[in-house]
Amino acid sequence: MQTAEVHEAEIQDADVVVVGNGMVGHHYVETLRGLSADTSIVVFGEENVGAYDRVHLSDVFAGTEPSALALTDAARYQALNVTAYFGDRIETIDRSAQTVTSAKGRTVRYNKLVLATGSYPFVPPIPGNEHPRCLVYRTLDDLERIREAAVGATRGVVVGGGLLGLECANALKNLGLQTHVVEFAPGLMGVQLDEQGSAVLKAQIEQLGVTVHTGTATEQIVTTEGGALTMQFAGGETLTTDLIVFSAGIRPSDQLGADCDLSMGERGGIVINSSCLTSDDNVYAIGECALYDGRIFGLVAPGYRMAEVAAAHVTGGDATFTGADMSTRLKLLGVEVGSIGDAHGREPGSQAFTFTDPIKKAYLRMNLNEDFSQVRGAVLVGDCSGYDTLLQYFLNGLAVPEDPTALLVQTSEGVALSASDLPDTATICSCHNVSKGAIVKSIDGGCLDLGAVKACTKASTGCGGCAALLKSTFESELTSRGVEVDRSICEHFAHTRQELFHICQIERIDNFADLLASHGQGRGCDICKPAAASIFASLFNEHVLAANHVGLQDTNDHMLANMQKNGTYSVVPRIPGGEITPDKLLAIGTVAKQYDLYTKITGGQRIDLFGAQMHELPLIWEALIDAGFETGHAYGKSLRTVKSCVGSTWCRYGVQDSVAMALYLENRYKGLRSPHKLKMAASGCTRECAEAQSKDVGVIATENGWNLFVGGNGGMRPRHADLFATDLDDETLIRYIDRFLMFYVRTADRLQRTSVWLDNLDGGLAYAQQVIIDDSLGICSELEEQMSHVVGTYQCEWKSALQDEEKLKRFRQFVNTDEPDPGVVFVRERGQRRPATVQELEKEAV
Repeated sequence: MQTAEVHEAEIQDADVVVVGNGMVGHHYVETLRGLSADTSIVVFGEENVGAYDRVHLSDVFAGTEPSALALTDAARYQALNVTAYFGDRIETIDRSAQTVTSAKGRTVRYNKLVLATGSYPFVPPIPGNEHPRCLVYRTLDDLERIREAAVGATRGVVVGGGLLGLECANALKNLGLQTHVVEFAPGLMGVQLDEQGSAVLKAQIEQLGVTVHTGTATEQIVTTEGGALTMQFAGGETLTTDLIVFSAGIRPSDQLGADCDLSMGERGGIVINSSCLTSDDNVYAIGECALYDGRIFGLVAPGYRMAEVAAAHVTGGDATFTGADMSTRLKLLGVEVGSIGDAHGREPGSQAFTFTDPIKKAYLRMNLNEDFSQVRGAVLVGDCSGYDTLLQYFLNGLAVPEDPTALLVQTSEGVALSASDLPDTATICSCHNVSKGAIVKSIDGGCLDLGAVKACTKASTGCGGCAALLKSTFESELTSRGVEVDRSICEHFAHTRQELFHICQIERIDNFADLLASHGQGRGCDICKPAAASIFASLFNEHVLAANHVGLQDTNDHMLANMQKNGTYSVVPRIPGGEITPDKLLAIGTVAKQYDLYTKITGGQRIDLFGAQMHELPLIWEALIDAGFETGHAYGKSLRTVKSCVGSTWCRYGVQDSVAMALYLENRYKGLRSPHKLKMAASGCTRECAEAQSKDVGVIATENGWNLFVGGNGGMRPRHADLFATDLDDETLIRYIDRFLMFYVRTADRLQRTSVWLDNLDGGLAYAQQVIIDDSLGICSELEEQMSHVVGTYQCEWKSALQDEEKLKRFRQFVNTDEPDPGVVFVRERGQRRPATVQELEKEAV
């Protein structure tokens, strides 16, 4: 960034001046520089920082540092030999002199001018919208204003139920506010979703604690005596809130174009042709300020297409922009949503297939043409597993299979579209317009790992939605050439989980930022973040809610509880070996009764309590910990339970004290984080009442000691455990289990059960025995040392959380009241009788 003093008489010359440094403007700069190393480029950005990823703004309120969103900075532009002025707005354009002048007095003469001024939030003309706590959601500065307004607030309202509105609602929810969405239209995301899809999305979002008001028009905003804002709706209803964020759509930032008399659209937007040229042959417009064929394209992918076309045209290319596919896939408040092509089925002759899955709470719709031969559009809410397949059928005009429903319902017998089925013209990455042919060409040019393909083609470096398809295409092409396929964990790390584990272990990397900076790229994703969190926990055993780890956790670990389908949480105290005192039984009963929780004795010999609201979790755990309980880790990929029979203490067949062994095993391994959950069992004799042969680790007593079984589970692929070693004394048994578990933690893939890991292990059971019993790799002392560290650094995660005010903040529903969340609806079943509100409690008491 240039910081030289500005002199009024100085006029700088440039081949290209770019006005606007958002995502599209930045993409133009990088594309142009890639096409021409000699073109002089000057960039003006209105914000004080360089371009950043607006798509993931709400991540900032979930713990992501704003700097992690940065796409560029002064140093990056200096390296590209680009002159950049951040925090300096262009105020006038003199087309005859071909100059621009900024607010700080800089004047630059251009040969070509590119307007990438983007858009601004639309604020409906509602009386009272000028209040200081009526805000917008668009920039990093907006986020800071929202954060400041949320201090001491309990409720926030988002006006707008489109893409941006729901992203904003997620931001307010992450701030701990009781969140409402007010939408004038009859449904959410009306552009992308049909009526049923909108209804399913609304129901899912409301289950997560966000109240949605559709078909609601705000007539006025008034300030109450206490300083709160009251929204008055048509029909007489009102809603009182502490802050309001308008996210009701965008309008093109086209004022510069209008001021210099460029051709403008009737409803705004700078008119462009297929070369992205305006009515002035020396001026281009790209992104959301541009109007092509009477349309503003409000997604980043079409903006990138415009940037590429304009850059090519400046350098003598003949690329054209003829519109863009507006299909999109995203996750809103944790709910997957996808929209493809003619989502509403408005094309003549459109034939719709719909499917509702009450288990996944999903709604799927596929629109075919009149003769059922081609996909013309789709809506997916709650389950986007079929999105990539449907999108490729739509984009490439592929013939629909004989049974079209196989496309919609992705069962094991469904249609699996492999990369080899796609033509070379098929678009893999819509953000950067990368075709399958371009991927193949990059491999022909020597790109033999996924990172190299991305660097060469830019595929999957935008929104990241094409990551799975890109990986499939890349691997399919390599396999067809007889090349060994790279098994990278995701697009952000060119390593397997095992390799990442070794990297973290050897280099002592204990946080995601350092791991990403030294061995990855991008910002990370829902695949690599939890995997890294598990690795850090296995190696260093820090609290999962520590500041440098909390942003990596999935929903359950984030709340130290399992979220249930109605938005409440389960509480599962550890009961080692199933052994419990009468006092502890009474304590569980007291807590369950006080908070009206549904209780169930599980197959793992412990008692689960269901129906807790988020703000109740610390209160419940405080009572349980005072009674001597610890967390049962039911929310984590870690040891769940060690099941036991009564053993030789009571049973006349018992030959060893299986209860004592179960207690020892559970207390030893209760802090171990692993690639997947772990279950164990200890049986006191060969009658096997604890079902040890169906567990990840099972021990069965013999007259001479213990038989050790490993690799069993009762999951989706039930598998009996393998007999690993026989007649072991206590010390040897524990030593083998230590080694086995740490070898599994080191080498398994993410979310891989011990059963699958053992089956996939090169050499199988025999190899595992060589490593663990015979120490064939010479690592057994290291494995034992690692386990000793985990055991020695154990902490009850809930006890630690209760002692940390910062960690406790995430469990607050509201700051100033103990009222339960009205968005959580309790269903009375199986003996649970819980009124949904305090008012109902009072009514029942009467």
